[in-house]
Amino acid sequence: MLPRPKNNFWWTVAYVAGLMLVLSELFTVELARAEYADVVLNRLSEANGMRPVIYPHWFHRIRFRCKVCHSELGFQMRAGSNDINMMKLMDGKYCGMCHNNEIAWGLDNCHRCHSGRKGMQTGIRGGHKAGGPGFW
Repeated sequence: MLPRPKNNFWWTVAYVAGLMLVLSELFTVELARAEYADVVLNRLSEANGMRPVIYPHWFHRIRFRCKVCHSELGFQMRAGSNDINMMKLMDGKYCGMCHNNEIAWGLDNCHRCHSGRKGMQTGIRGGHKAGGPGFW
């Protein structure tokens, strides 16, 4: 803790404001909004007392080829068709393959994924159909 000068009103105001800012960051969890191409997973979340999951698809896509998740980890290419639950993740399946505190942050950071607003519907934000001739 920094020593505080005595009888300095403005220093005290700044100190208290800074302390409030730090405490507000520690004790608040901001609810995220799904952006274009994010995948919202809410088939099981709210039913189990958790907020919906917002999966940032393009954040992962710029780092990995499609086959990493859709072939090697077993994700089907249709929103809502994957039977994902926390037990499978803890067993190292789906997201749990990388989110294990070794490759990426672990599953004990619930708020990082379960950050959606209540009532969000499962699906891809901004559209779920590719522009090509096929339908996944």
